[in-house]
Amino acid sequence: MSAPNRNTLWARAVVEELVRAGVDTACVCPGSRSTPLTVALAEHDDVRVFSHLDERSAAFFALGRAKRTGKPTPVVSTSGTATANFHPAVMEANQARVPLLVLTADRPPELRDSGANQTVDQTKLYGDAVRYFRELPEPEADARKLRSLRTAVGRAIGETTGANPGPIHLNVPFKKPLEPVEVPGDVPDDFADDHSLAAEGRDGPFVSVHQNPAAPDDATLDALADAVESADRGLVVAGPDDAHGLTAEAAAALADATGFPVFADPLSGIRFGQHVTDSRVVGGYDGFLAADDAPLPEPDVVVRFGASPTSKPLRNYLRDGDARQFLVDPAGGWREATFTASDLVVADPTETARALADRVDRPAGDWADRVAELEADYWEGVDAFDRDALLEGDVVAAAADDAPDPATVMVSNSMPVRDLDRFARPRSAELTVLGNRGASGIDGITSTGLGAGSATDDPLVVLTGDLAYYHDGNGLLALDRCDVDATIVVVNNDGGGIFHMLPIEEFDPPFTSQFKTPHGLDFEPTGDVYGFEFARVETLDGFRDAYRESVESEGTQVVEVRTDSEASHRERERLATAVGRYLND
Repeated sequence: MSAPNRNTLWARAVVEELVRAGVDTACVCPGSRSTPLTVALAEHDDVRVFSHLDERSAAFFALGRAKRTGKPTPVVSTSGTATANFHPAVMEANQARVPLLVLTADRPPELRDSGANQTVDQTKLYGDAVRYFRELPEPEADARKLRSLRTAVGRAIGETTGANPGPIHLNVPFKKPLEPVEVPGDVPDDFADDHSLAAEGRDGPFVSVHQNPAAPDDATLDALADAVESADRGLVVAGPDDAHGLTAEAAAALADATGFPVFADPLSGIRFGQHVTDSRVVGGYDGFLAADDAPLPEPDVVVRFGASPTSKPLRNYLRDGDARQFLVDPAGGWREATFTASDLVVADPTETARALADRVDRPAGDWADRVAELEADYWEGVDAFDRDALLEGDVVAAAADDAPDPATVMVSNSMPVRDLDRFARPRSAELTVLGNRGASGIDGITSTGLGAGSATDDPLVVLTGDLAYYHDGNGLLALDRCDVDATIVVVNNDGGGIFHMLPIEEFDPPFTSQFKTPHGLDFEPTGDVYGFEFARVETLDGFRDAYRESVESEGTQVVEVRTDSEASHRERERLATAVGRYLND
């Protein structure tokens, strides 16, 4: 590989190794110090480059692509405060176990701690939030250094996609000149001939990291099978899982073999899909477990996959019982904050489910029938409730129910994901539902959704609240710059409606001014700024009409649903009481 200067040599080697490891897309933010990387990415025929003006939005866009594909989309920035704007997405990727490769360009070491412009300490900038940090060697036409560089990139890809996927940070120092100009003597003419392995790499990745999903050993499977076979009331819980862990096929096989109901979080990948028709997938647990007189006795064995469930009633139900609970986690993490689980199974979730299904064959029994009846009764009770006001949960449920088949659905934190959990019933449509439940922030929601949408031809739906929509306004630039279309549903209750669920609601002031914080913003002009159609509705029927029209149309539409957060919250309380009575009658 010939190059006009050492920086170009270095950047081309980095990009070559990324491509050979399977990377085909990158997010790049404009800046001077990152010029060598930007040029190398832009010149490579096998890389699609998404250009972003805002680093925070860029990182969440890359995060969304990784959630949808299971592969990292590198994100590149210049030095200085630009690097700090990646931090929220890095935190989310860490907590949610999402592959994310962060490449931060940097000033050369001699300029650090000198007051040089745009020079900050980028060493281990993201602390323990990354799986792996490496400051790459300074560019030089040196064979050993170049082999070190290629090895570091290969290791980084292996770390970000391993059994415990997550963010990786590579800090890349460059001296001037940053552009691909000729620097005589910088790269000797005979360098590639004399050091072909370093200069050209291998036929494929320089370093291949082989990931081997592990099934439990026989002793662990025997313990699991014995517990399952002896259970009178068994349960499978599928929590949020953005790391492409437990497959729907494996979950269905386990449910068939054990007869256990599957309480499927909307972000688990299990609540929606063709398997729903013939398996024991349950979606109404958040509602029926919240009833004052809980109509379901506690289980005696629980097999859990994924992260902690979104549903607080489900978490409390598992906490308050005396069941033997098996947590299946490929990285050996403890994702159970009530500390009542009894067994940690460090193994691949899909392999575990399949192996256990092969060892067990038991009838469903009265318990499973009771859960199925309760599931049906819950949804009947929801349908029978006579609404007095627009219920935000009905909007979210309608969006899931009317989403195209297939579709990618990104749901915001705060109330939207909770409403999706409680009101979106299982459906046989192939919906890939994503959320940022690692750190559970409201930043970067739109960008995450657009990143996910960029990775597939499926229609994209983003369900968000007004504060999250406002918070990530810069992310809307990606609609045009990255050629992504979406239906964006904004539930606008003029502030932090979720705070009505907290005791602080009783203290006003300061509740309205310091917690609910109404903003009074009119979002319709965002359509003019970013070039999309905007519709505002205030009824459920109006929403369904506008939403159905949008998902069947080309381009991007934002459908804003105006609600009264307090009225909706009171309606949610009335519904919970009414359904609880319905279930206990």
